[in-house]
Amino acid sequence: MATKFDPDGGAQLQERKEKLKPPPMYKVLLLNDDYTPMEFVVSTIQKFFNKSREQATQVMLKVHRQGVGVCGVYPKDVATTKVDLVTEHARAHQHPLQCTMEEDG
Repeated sequence: MATKFDPDGGAQLQERKEKLKPPPMYKVLLLNDDYTPMEFVVSTIQKFFNKSREQATQVMLKVHRQGVGVCGVYPKDVATTKVDLVTEHARAHQHPLQCTMEEDG
């Protein structure tokens, strides 16, 4: 609420109606490569994106066939963390799997 002064010396409260926009959301994407085993991709999706085996397999197949697949859509800080975690996990297992993010919409 903001205070508005009237000419008679008194103060009046005036409500401000502001529309709050939801934060921008970001898609977390996996990119296809010729080296990372499909099973590793499926287990990574299950581990970091809480997908069932069937859902993870569908994402993996999309990555394999179309070159990219969406693992989930999150606020920026969550998406950034997921990209970092997946990348670290892949490197720790000596796989070149790439994980990126882009603004949704």
